[in-house]
Amino acid sequence: MKSPMYIFLSHLSLSDILISTNVAPNALRVILLGKSSIPALSCITQLYFFGASTILECCLLTVMSYDRYLAICRPLRYASIMNIKLLNSLVTYSWMVGFLQPLITHTLILQQDFCGPNVIDHFFCDVAPLLKLSCSDQTLLKIEVSIVALFVGLLQFLFIIITYVLIFDSIFHMSSKAGKEKAFSTCSSHLAVVCTYYGTLIILYLSPSRGYSFSLNKMLSIINTMVTPFFNPIIYTLRNQEIRTALKVLLCR
Repeated sequence: MKSPMYIFLSHLSLSDILISTNVAPNALRVILLGKSSIPALSCITQLYFFGASTILECCLLTVMSYDRYLAICRPLRYASIMNIKLLNSLVTYSWMVGFLQPLITHTLILQQDFCGPNVIDHFFCDVAPLLKLSCSDQTLLKIEVSIVALFVGLLQFLFIIITYVLIFDSIFHMSSKAGKEKAFSTCSSHLAVVCTYYGTLIILYLSPSRGYSFSLNKMLSIINTMVTPFFNPIIYTLRNQEIRTALKVLLCR
């Protein structure tokens, strides 16, 4: 079968395409026109796919960290552990959590009553600016969002941190300098993407709301929805020797 890393990367690319095509068109209209109108149903749909692609990317980055852990810390057992069954299970888990969990959030959002003016202080329909228009009790919704942030965000981020602690411990115990460089190069791209993506998510959705700036929200959202998906292919291409070699062969032809 194909290398699990490339299969995970293909799904990560699909996630990046989904989040960019969902947000970028409306964002461009806002930039060019200074404002943009969007029907209520379209706003809710955009919010759903934004939440689904965000959670999907979190799950994919988490399972990719486990893949890197097996490749570096358990190289002799990697092929037997990361078999096609486990690979498909991890990919299925990511897509199912990504697209099923937001249904709960959106069911609660649809039960909200929204008061005028119907103007969202953002370039796309995000949870925080949308709920500013609500005049209903948001207690249950905020609890649900907090639970999602804890289990989907923080716990998975903690899992990634633990895997990288184990990875760096294995790298530091390698006797060969070339082996250390090769091992670090296999996970450096993933680590760079994790730091960028989770860094913006933590500031956006897990930081205290007191003194919260919607200008900062917009700037970080641009990084999260357009800049990161744009740079992900570049980061993985430049840091991966096999991809660089294949690109050279293609250009030479």
